[in-house]
Amino acid sequence: MSMQQTITEKLTAALAPAHLEVIDESRNHNVPPGSESHFKLVVVSDAFTDQTLIARHRKINSILSVELQNRIHALAIHAYSPQEWQDKNAQAPDSPPCLGGGRNQ
Repeated sequence: MSMQQTITEKLTAALAPAHLEVIDESRNHNVPPGSESHFKLVVVSDAFTDQTLIARHRKINSILSVELQNRIHALAIHAYSPQEWQDKNAQAPDSPPCLGGGRNQ
């Protein structure tokens, strides 16, 4: 199973998200082809209602603790309640370009 599938399954089981995007951004970084090490998450769940941003991130980090210890190098988390997602017009920010790792700029 791919890392993207693993993340999707774990977050779906734990958070029952109304919206979930698991975006593999590894190709934008200085990693070997086929690496699955850099991800962007957009998670919309009732579980985040009335939770602070840090509590949301801690929850996701806890759900993905094994993957974060072993295979995920970077994880951009955008976690919203359904109302916040609606207020943002169902849009998460774009990821910034990679500036490190010796990649040719």
